[in-house]
This record gives sequence, structure tokens and C-alpha cells, in this order.
Amino acid sequence: MNGTDARRAGRREWIGLAVLTLPAMLISMDLTVLHLAVPALSAELRPSSSQLLWIVDIYGFMIAGSLITMGTLGDRIGRRRLLLIGAAAFAVASVLAAFSTSAEMLIVTRALLGVAGATLMPSTMSLLRTMFLDPSQRTVAIGMWISSFSVGAAIGPLVGGILLEYFWWGSVFLLGVPVMALLLTAGPVLLPEYRDPEAGRLDLLSAGLSLASVLAVIYGVKQIAEHGLSGLPVLSILAGLVAGLVFLARQRTLADPFVDVSLFANRRFSASLATNAIGVFAIFGVYLFIPQYYQLVAGLSPFEAGLLTVPGAIVSIAGSMLAPVLARRFQTGTVVCAGLVVAVVGFGLLTVVDTASLVTVVTSCVIMMIGFGLVVTLTVDMIVAAAPEERAGAASAISETGSELGGALGIAILGSIGTAVYRREVADAIPAAVPIEAAVAASDTLGGAVGAASQLSDQLSLALLDASRTAFVGGFQLVAICGVAIMIGLTVLAGLWLRQEQAAPETEAQPAILSDRLVVECGCAR
Repeated sequence: MNGTDARRAGRREWIGLAVLTLPAMLISMDLTVLHLAVPALSAELRPSSSQLLWIVDIYGFMIAGSLITMGTLGDRIGRRRLLLIGAAAFAVASVLAAFSTSAEMLIVTRALLGVAGATLMPSTMSLLRTMFLDPSQRTVAIGMWISSFSVGAAIGPLVGGILLEYFWWGSVFLLGVPVMALLLTAGPVLLPEYRDPEAGRLDLLSAGLSLASVLAVIYGVKQIAEHGLSGLPVLSILAGLVAGLVFLARQRTLADPFVDVSLFANRRFSASLATNAIGVFAIFGVYLFIPQYYQLVAGLSPFEAGLLTVPGAIVSIAGSMLAPVLARRFQTGTVVCAGLVVAVVGFGLLTVVDTASLVTVVTSCVIMMIGFGLVVTLTVDMIVAAAPEERAGAASAISETGSELGGALGIAILGSIGTAVYRREVADAIPAAVPIEAAVAASDTLGGAVGAASQLSDQLSLALLDASRTAFVGGFQLVAICGVAIMIGLTVLAGLWLRQEQAAPETEAQPAILSDRLVVECGCAR
């Protein structure tokens, strides 16, 4: 058997990949099903508006804030070990969340779910690097892994809706228990173990700084998105940025840092990271408006709106699967640029929508997601491949953190732009006969306008709905225009950054990779 054949994954690795898709699918589902359960849990637990906001947000906050720490911890204690510890913790926290008896208890258990979820993402991504040493196989594996997020996003609302139809609100959290049980059963048999044999102790100060930095920035961004610009969220963002700078400065002084800052000097790594984060920024910003369009403009039920997200999820999977095929025939940077161009077309369609453009919106989502499916698969592959094997966990965590920050900033900045346009246009268009209370509600959000319209006479209701929906579409169009500009700029930059970048030579790394196999404990070795 030659060296190339020895590096190719076999049946055990491909079955192990199926196991690694489980936590990715679950996390994606967990991010979607809670929104369906909010009315029922609100009726039973009676949270305040502030508590409800924390119930929804704390999970994502804790995932984002803990990713770098957990990725580094996996490199030190073993990626499979951390994955299994996290799976067990996720299952326990899911049960506690399902049977929460108060809003405060649900907030705490959601926070625990977030910390446990943060152990799953970098562990699964870095294990892919260990299991699939052949570059072409690794790209296929990453495409399949990324597809599992789309599967989770597609089936989450459907499964959650069925559960809520027949059971109590906490049943949506129990989805995680059988999934984690399967992972705990199959993981020790099918997944290899890898840890950095020369890793030092975990630096607790770095862990605290990374957590504080990400949490403070995301909290401030979300507060601005929810309530507008004010002193406290701005101070929170500034404090987070300062903590981040201190964190990076500290990494330069540590013998065994959390983040190898020299990674950012690798143009392939930094360019892929930036492309991924900026792309997520644009996608999340525009997707904030699409569910509202489906329900509040087109008048669809939540279930019908959920069904319309399925085509986008399906083509996203297709794009992720197509990426490795195209990458074998064309330069990777060229395929990334092509995916971005396709996404630009999708954004472009949204710039011409009106209040009767449901088919256009669905079509644009399909086009955007097939293009971005190509982009995210290949950029994640390049991020993982650019990092040394012993730093794959930390590199994976950086990738996930970049996506979290990109998504939060996209929602805050593009969401604020769309909301500002809505408020300006609707203020001038509300009929004078509309009562002041209804006018105030309609001036805030489209949801408020729809609620206020239900209390008015038929004629006034139709006039208010027409004015508010037209104003919403105006904001939606401007956000789409911003998305087009961002994606065109990103296409140009990616062309400059990536098209001339050839894949890093694997031959130089093979002696180290083969020696690392002494540390890799496959199958039932432990």
C-alpha cells in the first residue's frame, strides 16, 4: 500500500462522519424549535419581557463565548473525550430545560445547553481533520457535515411543530436526548481520539478574556438591534473589543497559547475566515426579514412559512455536496468566487420585491443558498486545512466564532437599517383617521401594525396594512441592496485573496501527520 492509499479514509471513517453530523444537526434544530415553543412556555412560565429575551438569546451567547475555550480544551484533553463529555452534558441540560418550573430555571439551563453545545462544534470539525487526511476526501466530508446544519434547520420547525401539537412546550428540548444517547454509544467505537501530545496547561485568564470579549460584543450588538443606539450597548461593545485585544496580546506571550496568532499571517486562513464571516453577515441580515415577509406581508401561517424554508435548505445541501466535485475540476478560489456570484444574483432578486412577490422571495432564497453552500463548504475546508493538526480544534473554534459574530453583526446592522427605513416611511403613510394608539404601534414594527390593524374597521385596517407592508418592503429592498454591494465587494476581494492561492503542499506535512498517527487512537483502542 502506498502512502497516498494509507492516508485515504475507509468505511469506519465514513460511518464515523455520520455520527459527527448528529450534534451539528441537533444544534441547528435547537436554534429553531424554541421560537415555536415561545407562546406555550410564556403562557405557563409567565416570563417578563426581559426574561423571555434571555431565554431566547442566552443559548447562542454561551455557544459563541465558549467556542475558543472549548476548541483549545479539546486539543489538550482529547477531541473525542471532550465531544462525549459535551454530549452527556447536553443530554442532562436538555432534560432540565424540558422540565423547568420557572423562567429563571429555564434561563440557567439554556445557558448550560450553550456551554455544552460549544464543546460539540469545534470537536466535530477538528475530528474531521484527523479522520480525513486526504484533501479531496476531507472536502467531501466537510460538505456533508455542513449539510447537516441545513437538514437540522429544515426539519427542526416541522418536528417541533408536531411535538407542540401533541405535547407540552418542554418536549422540544427532549429532541436532544436520543441524539446524544446515540452519539455516546457510537462515538467511542467509531471516532478516533486525538490530542496535542505537547499541549500545556489551560490558561484560565485567556479563557475568561475570550468569553468576556465575545459575550460583551454580541450582547451590545443585539441590544442595539433590539432597542437602538444607546450608551450601555456601546460601552459593552467597547469593553468586549478591549478584552479581545488584551486576549490577543496575551497569546503572544504564552508558550502554549489558546490561539496561534501567526495563523492570521497565513493568507489562505485569514482570507477564508473573512470570506466566511462577511458572507454570514450578509445572509443573516437579509434572512431577518424573510420570515417576516412570509407571515406578515404574504399572510402565511408559521407552519406554511416553515415549509417555504425547506427548498432553501435542500439546495444548500446540494451546494455543499457540489463544492468538492467542482473543487476537483477547478481552482478552489475560483469556485468560491463563482458561489459568491450566484449569491449576488439571489440578493439582486430581492431588490425588486413588492408586497405580492412571494415566488420571487422563495426563488431568491434558493439561489442565495446554493451559492453560499459552495462558499461555506470550501472556506471551512481551507480554514481547517491551513491550521496545523495540533491546532485544528482552536482553528475550528475561531471559524465558528467568526460566523457567530458575523451573524450577530449582520442582524444588528442590516436589521437596524431596514427598521429605520420602515419607521420613516410608515410614519408618513399612516392614514390620519387611524387612532393614535394604533399609529404608535404601527410606527414601531410591522408586527405591531398587523396587531393594531386587527382592532380597526375593515377599511382602516386595509389602509394601515397596505401602508405598513409597503414601508416594510422598502426597508427590505434597501437591506437587499446592501447585501448585493457586500457580496460584490466580497467577490472581488475573494478573487484577489484566494484565486491565486494554491492548496498548501501536503507532502511537506506528511512525516508529521504520520507520526501524529501514533497519538491517534482509532476504533476501540480506548
